[in-house]
Amino acid sequence: MYKLIRPILFQIPAETVYGAVAKTCQAITPFSGIFEKLFAFEHPMLETEVFGMKFKNPVGLAPGYDKFGAFTKFLSALGFGFIEVGSITPLPQPGNPKPRMFRLTSDEALVNRMGFNSIGMHRVAENLKKISERNFILGVNLGKNKATSNEHALQDYLAAFNYLAPLADYVVVNVSSPNTPGLRQLQNKAPLLEIFKALQQANQKLSIRKPLLLKVAPDLSNGQLDDIAAIVLETKIDGIIANNTTVSRDGLKTSPEEIRRIGEGGLSGRPIAKRTTEVISYLYQRLQGRTPIIGAGGIFSAEDAYEKIKAGASLVQVYTGIVYEGPGLIKKIKQGLVELLKRDGFKNIAEAVGKSKTPT
Repeated sequence: MYKLIRPILFQIPAETVYGAVAKTCQAITPFSGIFEKLFAFEHPMLETEVFGMKFKNPVGLAPGYDKFGAFTKFLSALGFGFIEVGSITPLPQPGNPKPRMFRLTSDEALVNRMGFNSIGMHRVAENLKKISERNFILGVNLGKNKATSNEHALQDYLAAFNYLAPLADYVVVNVSSPNTPGLRQLQNKAPLLEIFKALQQANQKLSIRKPLLLKVAPDLSNGQLDDIAAIVLETKIDGIIANNTTVSRDGLKTSPEEIRRIGEGGLSGRPIAKRTTEVISYLYQRLQGRTPIIGAGGIFSAEDAYEKIKAGASLVQVYTGIVYEGPGLIKKIKQGLVELLKRDGFKNIAEAVGKSKTPT
């Protein structure tokens, strides 16, 4: 069905479609139960425990779909094992000027330069408090305000953490978006250590400590990834999300003229699939499998998800794949993962993590 309407949707600007879909999802959230039955598929082999929490399946939704926590319950009805809301900034901000989201259809990719458009942490908190009988894992993804200098970025992350962490199951620090000027400089060792040491201190003061994760960029060198691994171990970060979007435009099928017309922004989708797997594998080996990794980037099928899992990802997230494949993708991935696990002789997802070679 989705493949029939996709050509029509793709005639409309990407952010216009996104806005319409978001409003529709919010309106039909009270009827989430109907969609839950339509997209239902769970299997014991997909159940897994990560960060001390039980996930009904390892397939999550990356941040960006529900930036404001307004229709998270509906999205969970599509079959996700977990939902990540955000990115969220302490104060409201409009983000970058439009247009700021573009499709690269020949590459099955998206370019966005949204720039952390956010309603602010207070209104997001109000939305999250309205979720009744939550039966899914919820993460919040935190960013800093554009007007906040890097020297004062820690204040933003601390404020958002203290306000939103009690409402979530895990918290992600986003210093890897390419769409806020200078933000990626916070991935350097000194500022990143400062941020996570402070956040871990705040975390210990919560009545229930929350798993704290770092989201990294695919454009980091191996040396920078080594620094990330060292920081993870030193500050006892609970997990890593690999990856955010890339600023690279290498190897695209889309014409250089079209790329220039679109301009700056983070690239997601199929073009970053290989690099995502490489980063997952590298970090998994550097961390000796001690720190869980969430793999995100270029997942369009069960095979794509399985590749990330075997490279070292305990969980995976999808985003661009849904734009091209539709909401039925989640069920297809889960069904396919069960078959792949059976084929390779694994009893569950956890057994396949980091096993790039199938057992004999």
